[in-house]
Amino acid sequence: MDNFIVSARKYRPSTFNTVVGQDAIVSTLKNAIKTQQVAQAFLFCGPRGVGKTTCARIFAKALNCLHLTPDFEPCNECESCKSFNASASFNVYELDAASNNSVEDIRSLVEQVRISPQGAKFKVYIIDEVHMLSNQAFNAFLKTLEEPPAYAKFILATTEKHKIIPTILSRCQVYDFKRIGDNDIMKHLAFVAQSEVVQAEEEALRVVASKADGALRDALSIFDQLVSFSGKNITYQTTIQHLNVLDVDNYFKMTDFLFSEEVSDALLLFDDILNRGFDGQHFISGLAAHFRQLLMAQNASTIKLMEVSDSVKQRFFEQAKKADKQLLLRGLELANQCDFNYKLSQNKRLSVEICLMQINGNYIYKLTANVRQSREK
Repeated sequence: MDNFIVSARKYRPSTFNTVVGQDAIVSTLKNAIKTQQVAQAFLFCGPRGVGKTTCARIFAKALNCLHLTPDFEPCNECESCKSFNASASFNVYELDAASNNSVEDIRSLVEQVRISPQGAKFKVYIIDEVHMLSNQAFNAFLKTLEEPPAYAKFILATTEKHKIIPTILSRCQVYDFKRIGDNDIMKHLAFVAQSEVVQAEEEALRVVASKADGALRDALSIFDQLVSFSGKNITYQTTIQHLNVLDVDNYFKMTDFLFSEEVSDALLLFDDILNRGFDGQHFISGLAAHFRQLLMAQNASTIKLMEVSDSVKQRFFEQAKKADKQLLLRGLELANQCDFNYKLSQNKRLSVEICLMQINGNYIYKLTANVRQSREK
């Protein structure tokens, strides 16, 4: 049996152009190489799985590449690039601060900084999860970070910038990585699926992108799970079944029931959702998101904020035409309030049911007021 390589490793970007969703940062790093204005220390911070360590490695490789492309990408063909790709480079040192966070570990690194690079222009030190360093280790690192040799470059990566002491922050160029958009994740998943000869429905990939919450690594891990679960054919139904995601059809039905004269159908649908094993808070937060999508669909300028497929977007347009904006705003407010108070409630099911009845009550009240006004005329 061949050794399986997870997609997050197999399709890890090896050049700047293959980095997903971080165009501004990639452009800045390439310009730094182009103008030869490379700072002594960098801090890459942001959520997990968005490309911090990947960009650090590509940047380190590009700094020592002997034959940069015209677009200032590493060539991946020179001796320096080949040794880096084979994890055999003597000029790029990676330290995991989560497990090497003591003063002795930093002192060992500082000793290595004194050694000149071998056959390259720079020695690059990548310190991952740098916020895990102890205060004593940070203090031992300060002097070297402030006045390193000309050939030494430091790239620090962290998910928790607020834990970095100010004296370290002031010595670094700080790059804030953003969460990757669902559309960018979808495109990359489609590329991976095509490369692996996997048939994947667009809606299924969109569910995966949404579930990943902006982390591309998480999305690729979920993708691998789905391939293991459903083989070479990933459908929307198998995806929501495996990931325990509530189908969007439930929210379209619930909205129709809430904006009708009978609330009983809405309560019965909620009961059915609970019987299928879904959590009440998961449902109510999804209902709030559904109301938000309907509000976006009512205004041409906000349609671009809807990250859904074209077929689902058309369904939102059709339902938005029938929904009153003020009722949607009030429904969104009630659902969000219920979501916020859910954990404090002693009777969680009742709190959601009250929210549903209040949303329906607002509709009945407005319907009655409209009838009264028409009669007065």
